[in-house]
Amino acid sequence: MSLQIGRKFNEADQLWEVILKGEVDISNAAQLKSELQAMLKEKMASVTMDIKDLSYIDSTGLGVIIGTYKRMEERGVSMKMKNPVKNVEKLLKITNLDRIFL
Repeated sequence: MSLQIGRKFNEADQLWEVILKGEVDISNAAQLKSELQAMLKEKMASVTMDIKDLSYIDSTGLGVIIGTYKRMEERGVSMKMKNPVKNVEKLLKITNLDRIFL
């Protein structure tokens, strides 16, 4: 399955709303990185990722998200995830990333 990325800037809340659908793995992690970088270059603001339709993410995908999060944190903005499916939530808990993103 491929990765689909939807995004829009919520003016009222001054944050990016991102929707990830499909899978993030080594074959498309660069696509996610590029999209996040372009979005934050356009407007540096906090990000909320709705991942209810993200069925899988591997270590490469997590690396992209962690790297982006660190750059955002340096600039005083945050990243959160919401609505993870069970297997993605389990991965976030195993890696203790749930403490940061959920």
